[in-house]
Amino acid sequence: MDTNPTAQLLDLAARAQHLDEPAALQDLLAEGYRAWCAGIAEVRADIEQETASMSDAQVAQRCTDAGMKWEAGMTRGEAIAELVFTVWDSVPAAIAYTALEERAARCGVCLAREELQ
Repeated sequence: MDTNPTAQLLDLAARAQHLDEPAALQDLLAEGYRAWCAGIAEVRADIEQETASMSDAQVAQRCTDAGMKWEAGMTRGEAIAELVFTVWDSVPAAIAYTALEERAARCGVCLAREELQ
Protein backbone atom coordinates (compact mmCIF):
# COMPACT_ATOMS: atom_id res chain seq x y z
CA MET A 1 0.00 0.00 0.00
CA ASP A 2 1.27 3.47 -0.87
CA THR A 3 1.64 5.67 2.20
CA ASN A 4 1.54 8.92 0.20
CA PRO A 5 -2.07 10.07 0.65
CA THR A 6 -2.14 11.91 -2.68
CA ALA A 7 -0.88 8.95 -4.70
CA GLN A 8 -3.11 6.58 -2.75
CA LEU A 9 -6.26 8.68 -3.26
CA LEU A 10 -5.56 9.21 -6.95
CA ASP A 11 -5.13 5.45 -7.36
CA LEU A 12 -8.28 4.63 -5.40
CA ALA A 13 -10.37 7.13 -7.36
CA ALA A 14 -9.09 5.69 -10.64
CA ARG A 15 -9.82 2.12 -9.51
CA ALA A 16 -13.32 3.08 -8.36
CA GLN A 17 -14.27 4.35 -11.82
CA HIS A 18 -14.28 0.76 -13.08
CA LEU A 19 -16.19 -0.82 -10.21
CA ASP A 20 -19.89 -1.42 -9.77
CA GLU A 21 -19.65 -3.94 -6.92
CA PRO A 22 -20.88 -2.28 -3.70
CA ALA A 23 -18.63 -4.29 -1.38
CA ALA A 24 -15.52 -3.46 -3.40
CA LEU A 25 -16.50 0.22 -3.52
CA GLN A 26 -17.12 0.18 0.22
CA ASP A 27 -13.61 -1.17 0.77
CA LEU A 28 -12.07 1.49 -1.50
CA LEU A 29 -14.07 4.21 0.22
CA ALA A 30 -12.93 3.05 3.68
CA GLU A 31 -9.30 2.95 2.52
CA GLY A 32 -9.77 6.35 0.92
CA TYR A 33 -11.13 7.82 4.12
CA ARG A 34 -8.04 6.70 6.02
CA ALA A 35 -5.86 8.30 3.33
CA TRP A 36 -8.02 11.47 3.46
CA CYS A 37 -7.41 11.67 7.22
CA ALA A 38 -3.67 11.20 6.74
CA GLY A 39 -3.60 13.86 4.03
CA ILE A 40 -5.46 16.49 5.98
CA ALA A 41 -3.26 15.75 9.01
CA GLU A 42 -0.21 16.52 6.86
CA VAL A 43 -1.76 19.77 5.65
CA ARG A 44 -2.70 20.70 9.22
CA ALA A 45 0.86 20.11 10.44
CA ASP A 46 2.26 22.18 7.56
CA ILE A 47 -0.17 25.07 8.14
CA GLU A 48 0.36 25.04 11.89
CA GLN A 49 4.13 25.15 11.40
CA GLU A 50 3.81 27.89 8.77
CA THR A 51 1.58 30.09 10.92
CA ALA A 52 3.24 29.48 14.30
CA SER A 53 5.46 32.54 14.09
CA MET A 54 2.99 34.73 12.18
CA SER A 55 1.11 37.63 13.69
CA ASP A 56 -2.68 37.58 13.56
CA ALA A 57 -2.55 40.09 10.70
CA GLN A 58 -0.22 37.79 8.76
CA VAL A 59 -2.48 34.80 9.41
CA ALA A 60 -5.47 36.86 8.22
CA GLN A 61 -3.56 37.68 5.03
CA ARG A 62 -2.64 34.00 4.58
CA CYS A 63 -6.32 33.16 4.91
CA THR A 64 -7.22 35.79 2.31
CA ASP A 65 -4.53 34.48 -0.03
CA ALA A 66 -6.06 31.01 0.26
CA GLY A 67 -9.53 32.33 -0.56
CA MET A 68 -11.09 32.39 2.89
CA LYS A 69 -11.83 35.16 5.32
CA TRP A 70 -11.00 35.29 9.00
CA GLU A 71 -14.55 36.10 10.10
CA ALA A 72 -15.29 38.44 13.00
CA GLY A 73 -15.55 36.46 16.21
CA MET A 74 -13.32 33.61 15.03
CA THR A 75 -10.42 32.73 17.27
CA ARG A 76 -6.97 32.34 15.78
CA GLY A 77 -7.30 28.57 16.18
CA GLU A 78 -10.64 28.54 14.36
CA ALA A 79 -9.22 30.64 11.54
CA ILE A 80 -6.25 28.30 11.16
CA ALA A 81 -8.54 25.24 11.21
CA GLU A 82 -10.69 26.81 8.47
CA LEU A 83 -7.50 27.62 6.54
CA VAL A 84 -6.44 23.97 6.77
CA PHE A 85 -9.73 22.81 5.22
CA THR A 86 -9.61 25.53 2.57
CA VAL A 87 -6.09 24.54 1.53
CA TRP A 88 -6.90 20.81 1.72
CA ASP A 89 -10.02 21.13 -0.43
CA SER A 90 -7.92 22.46 -3.33
CA VAL A 91 -5.26 19.74 -3.42
CA PRO A 92 -5.42 16.77 -5.81
CA ALA A 93 -5.79 14.27 -2.95
CA ALA A 94 -8.97 15.89 -1.66
CA ILE A 95 -10.36 16.23 -5.16
CA ALA A 96 -9.64 12.54 -5.79
CA TYR A 97 -11.43 11.58 -2.56
CA THR A 98 -14.46 13.59 -3.61
CA ALA A 99 -14.48 11.73 -6.95
CA LEU A 100 -14.26 8.43 -5.07
CA GLU A 101 -17.16 9.41 -2.81
CA GLU A 102 -19.26 10.49 -5.79
CA ARG A 103 -18.56 7.24 -7.66
CA ALA A 104 -19.49 5.20 -4.62
CA ALA A 105 -22.67 7.24 -4.09
CA ARG A 106 -23.76 6.63 -7.68
CA CYS A 107 -23.63 2.92 -6.82
CA GLY A 108 -25.53 3.41 -3.56
CA VAL A 109 -22.46 3.12 -1.32
CA CYS A 110 -21.50 5.46 1.51
CA LEU A 111 -18.83 5.38 4.18
CA ALA A 112 -21.23 4.27 6.93
CA ARG A 113 -22.27 0.70 6.31
CA GLU A 114 -26.01 0.40 6.58
CA GLU A 115 -28.01 -2.70 7.21
CA LEU A 116 -30.75 -3.22 4.64
CA GLN A 117 -33.94 -4.80 5.98
